[in-house]
Amino acid sequence: MPEILAAPATGNLLQYSLPMTTTPLPIDEILPELLRTVAAHPCTLLSAPPGAGKTTRVPLALLSVIPPEAGRILMLEPRRIAAVAAARYMADSLGEPVGRTVGYAVRFERKASPDTRIEVLTEGMLTRRLQEDPALSGVACVIFDEFHERSINADLGLALCREVQEVLRNDLKLLIMSATLDTAPLARLLGDAPLVVSEGRSYPVEVRYPDHDQRLRLPQRMAAVIRRVLATEQGDLLAFLPGSGEIRAVERELADCGGVRVCPLYGDLPLEQQRRAILPGPERRVVLATSIAETSLTIDGVRLVVDCGLSRRQQHDPASGLDRLVTVRSSRASALQRTGRAGRTGPGICFRLFSAHNFSAMTPHTPPEILTADLAPLLLELAAWGAADPRALPWLDPPPETALAAAAELLRLLGALDRQHRITELGREMVRYPLHPRLARLLLEGTKQDMTATACRLAALLSVREPLPAGQPVLCDSDLTQRLEQPLQGRRERSPSPALRIEQQLLQIVGSHNLKQQIRSGAHDLAPLLLAAWPDRLARKRSSAEERFLLATGRGATLSPRSGVRNRDLLVALQVDAGSGSDGVIHLASAVTEAEVRELLAGQVATVRRVQWDEAAGRVTATAEERLGAVVLAGRPVKADDTEALPLLLEQVRRMGVPALPWSAAARQLQGRVCLAHRLLPEEGWPDLSDARLTEQLEAWLGPHLAGLRSRQDLERLEMLHLLKETIGWNLLKKLNDITPTQVTVPSGRSAALDYTAEEGPVLAVKLQELFGLAATPTVCRGRCSVLVHLLSPAGRPVAVTRDLAGFWERGYLDVRKELRGRYPKHPWPDDPGNAPATHRTKRAVEQANRNGR
Repeated sequence: MPEILAAPATGNLLQYSLPMTTTPLPIDEILPELLRTVAAHPCTLLSAPPGAGKTTRVPLALLSVIPPEAGRILMLEPRRIAAVAAARYMADSLGEPVGRTVGYAVRFERKASPDTRIEVLTEGMLTRRLQEDPALSGVACVIFDEFHERSINADLGLALCREVQEVLRNDLKLLIMSATLDTAPLARLLGDAPLVVSEGRSYPVEVRYPDHDQRLRLPQRMAAVIRRVLATEQGDLLAFLPGSGEIRAVERELADCGGVRVCPLYGDLPLEQQRRAILPGPERRVVLATSIAETSLTIDGVRLVVDCGLSRRQQHDPASGLDRLVTVRSSRASALQRTGRAGRTGPGICFRLFSAHNFSAMTPHTPPEILTADLAPLLLELAAWGAADPRALPWLDPPPETALAAAAELLRLLGALDRQHRITELGREMVRYPLHPRLARLLLEGTKQDMTATACRLAALLSVREPLPAGQPVLCDSDLTQRLEQPLQGRRERSPSPALRIEQQLLQIVGSHNLKQQIRSGAHDLAPLLLAAWPDRLARKRSSAEERFLLATGRGATLSPRSGVRNRDLLVALQVDAGSGSDGVIHLASAVTEAEVRELLAGQVATVRRVQWDEAAGRVTATAEERLGAVVLAGRPVKADDTEALPLLLEQVRRMGVPALPWSAAARQLQGRVCLAHRLLPEEGWPDLSDARLTEQLEAWLGPHLAGLRSRQDLERLEMLHLLKETIGWNLLKKLNDITPTQVTVPSGRSAALDYTAEEGPVLAVKLQELFGLAATPTVCRGRCSVLVHLLSPAGRPVAVTRDLAGFWERGYLDVRKELRGRYPKHPWPDDPGNAPATHRTKRAVEQANRNGR
């Protein structure tokens, strides 16, 4: 391919550029440097503020160093209106119609010819070109305009172009133009690409914070401020609002505002209506816009900006597969961009409906779309591209792993990827259509079912997400029926709606013979199309009393009051957002029958055994269920086997706690003896049988004994003493009596029991007189533990507790003796208990025994 020529080092731009408007713009000063840099490097960064002229000057200037034989210049714009406006402006500056030297290509529309040198594209169109021609034959340079917006298509386009540049086309030039982006990470990604900076030109903009009634809803507050500004200031006004709903509401509020032309401006408007908003006219304009007007579009005549400080952003939750349209505070970069719109052509004023404190608290930049968006379209494009590992591509911000995994699962459900995540033939067919993979799958199913015309209209309606009609919904089997039966048309005369334009273009792609097909709108007719595209959105009603559903993904959702699909057991939830609570909200639905699901999704219906603990019945229950995801189509009771029941029984024991098992007194005594040996004789290998340790090791000691058990009653029949003995083992049990005896012989000659269940250790509870003559406290565990002696009165009541009998006889006995002599005078209370004979009898019984020689 012919080389790009080096730009002259000096001289006026007009000496080596194609003819253009002579109106000076700030970008003109750095164009010679930019052209030299582009000629010398594969990748170049250009930083220029809004209004500098980069969009319309740079491509034309590049024509002077890129000869026709080298190839075309492709320039990417984030939005259709910006792409068309830029192409028309450049064509007008050359005195030519669009489609000759300068053309454009947006979704479903292209104006270009073999003579076209500059083609302005929306970002998604570049991906389509790359899929059809990975080498970008006939292209010399790709310009990424407004790259700071960081759309997912721009990130994808740059990653693919960089790979093409490194593998196939080392002569391909990449120029990335941005207004507010941090260029350092981008420069590193592009091999330390050089940066050219244009200071730009901006007129002073005064920032004001007008008083407004915070109690009013946003449309009313915005309309009130606009009226005041129009009454006190001159010039056209641009107001920023978060979305089309607020724009329409403010438009209604300003309907009686005379002497001005109120122009909405948002992405789903037909191009002609968007052009009416950006082109000046005889009347004073009030342009009500979303963030579409922050950059890439120049709206001449605007010197007044009213900024609500809010943006609407779609966030995708990979875990639920649902999107949430959230209204958030704009970033500081966005607020500054909006403010700058008032100073494009002269001094202006920006009125902010938020405080200076709120401005300083805004995040610096809007997060890249690739971090928050549904990645199914991106992953399908990458699979078609042949990227086995998406992470290996050169990303400025790599796509999140969880979002990629969720996207892969969806594409597998749609049949676009196999289990190894390789693209299928069906997936390659889906890539051909400029639609979300769901809608592409719907279109292909429509062709298969001989319902192409219906599928094209349905895909068009669903791709623009028009709201349901206002008012009380009509009860129906499908929210789509009424919409499909009405012809698509624009809101205004001679202005085709976006849905109509999409429908017409889809019909052209699939073949004009389908134009004569009748539109089929019944829920039964639509079921094959909808289940093919939304198999994961099958939803089953949870209760007869409420319109609450369980989606196949396992997420709960409630049916919006705006939907007319009522009292249906099964439906396909077409438009669902994540909602603000635990459940999502189904905005658009169509009923299906169980028979349709079984027929159309037979390959995805699986028989699953569901085994669970039934708390009310207190037992393990098992059911064989036919289900699609989390949605149960049918179920029958079956018998749970031991491997299924064991985890549930063990979990039930954990929940109840080991103390809730049927412990006998003997089992607790054995537990205490072994625990004491474990603590005091670690070298002998005694097991830890504490409740805490038993809980940790349930599987080991309890699990083998749960075979055949299924209920709480079965657990209550467990023999804990037997289980503990088996856990201890026969060899240790033989030594246990020597180490922790259950009884000791006291001086009175009687055997007294030792209690090992007390927290303080083994306890010997015995009448005080029976220990007369015993100086040393009894011990266990090879003498390492003195028992705790509970000394009892003749009536069996505790009078003293000690581990030191000798000390008690010496220091404590006399005080106890005084009390006991008075209360039990018939019993012997010797002065020297350490040498007195032990007895459990009264004094008379002792004397009688002595007389009898006993």
